[in-house]
Amino acid sequence: MTSWNSLPLEITYNVFGWIAFFSWSLSFYPQVILNFRRKCVVGLNFDFLVLNLTKHSSYLIYNASLFFSTVIQRQYHEKYGYGEMIPVAANDVAFSTHAVLLTAITLYQVLIYDCGNQKVSKTCIAITSIVWVSAAVCVFIAWPNNSWLWLISVFNGIQVIMTVLKYIPQALMNFMRKSTEGWSIGNILLDLFGGLMNYAQMAMQSIDQGSWINFYGNIGKTLLSLLTVFFDLLFICQHYLLYPSKKEKIYFEVDSESTALLAKSSDHSQSEKFLHQL
Repeated sequence: MTSWNSLPLEITYNVFGWIAFFSWSLSFYPQVILNFRRKCVVGLNFDFLVLNLTKHSSYLIYNASLFFSTVIQRQYHEKYGYGEMIPVAANDVAFSTHAVLLTAITLYQVLIYDCGNQKVSKTCIAITSIVWVSAAVCVFIAWPNNSWLWLISVFNGIQVIMTVLKYIPQALMNFMRKSTEGWSIGNILLDLFGGLMNYAQMAMQSIDQGSWINFYGNIGKTLLSLLTVFFDLLFICQHYLLYPSKKEKIYFEVDSESTALLAKSSDHSQSEKFLHQL
């Protein structure tokens, strides 16, 4: 296996990777905690969760297969060159495993907490069904020729498509409600930081090897980082600029009223003082 040329870059690569792991992994907890405290999941889009489970399951299949299977690693080297490093790190496998588990827990919360009149859309059910049926067909196509690298690349492509599709329902829901209440911004801030660290990790490997093959050799990871950053910035804009929470509005209104009352009180006191001097 190809070795690192620079020890500092290798260390930085691992540091960035595990920072991305912890940031992305922690990003699941604010929503879980928010649901637990409210005993309610209103405001959390269920399509997002279902699509997210499909996305992370597909990504886990890709990461674990390429990281652990020597057969698939050999096929990768045959395609991209024996001088190239495998573009999947231990933190990628750990993150995918954790993501599947936490998404499943969040879906369980949907079953036990108040969900109002929300439900999974027929469109989401249809998309999820088509994706998994297509994946099953690809397994039967790959099996006779042992085209395992191609097969896991299909799953990598699925996770990219699901990354796009999973964010759209929540973004539209926020737009329709003109509110992000029930949708944890802590999740988004951690998700954004994880996406940036994930991209930086890949850059360290490319700089060390003097090659950018790992970016398109694992195009799914590259697109995952870029799409994550794009949608997270969109959610941040919705939360802080377009639809600030009612509590923030109330705070500013009360603060403005308090300032006005203090100003009036000050003017009144000054007037009484002036009259008293007369």
